[in-house]
Amino acid sequence: MSDAPNLSDDDERGCHYALLIIDMINGFDFPDGERLRHQAGPVAERIAGLAARARAAEVPVIYVNDNFGRWRSDFRHVIQHVCQHTAGAAIAERLAPGERDYFVLKPRHSGFLGTSLEVLLAHLRVRSLIVTGITGDLCVLFTAMDAYMRGFELRIPADCVASVDEANNRRALDLLRESMRVDTSPAPEIELRRDS
Repeated sequence: MSDAPNLSDDDERGCHYALLIIDMINGFDFPDGERLRHQAGPVAERIAGLAARARAAEVPVIYVNDNFGRWRSDFRHVIQHVCQHTAGAAIAERLAPGERDYFVLKPRHSGFLGTSLEVLLAHLRVRSLIVTGITGDLCVLFTAMDAYMRGFELRIPADCVASVDEANNRRALDLLRESMRVDTSPAPEIELRRDS
């Protein structure tokens, strides 16, 4: 008998919503990386709390992360590299994935472009997404736009999103609210519960 988790449980339960954590496993070793890391620190704490609540409620937690151009790596290797060799180690350790979390590596800004995210969400029967992470004016925004075009309901807690520039972050959130009617209320207002 195998000790591997029974992934068919997902098929039986059917999850109606999921939490996406975008690009928070990050070395911040790029121009403006230090500025973004400064903004991402407090956000990481709030995302970690939201992820813990999601896991307790059996809501899927999905890490959607940049592959940083490392086409031969997997997500565990990305985590190991970030934790051992970069300025993003503390954030990565705080947001370390749980045993039953999912992960999708993305090559570009949107979590949907060239990835298995859409297939995974269909497998989990997800209809609504809670989107968090960095950067609000690029990867979070583009992923949200692609999700919206695919018919997903969206919630993007403003206190769980950061960008290099705070003004750009606010503009991106304003766009999401005004153009796509996205709820950007803070994370503590999100009710997480098990689906029946």
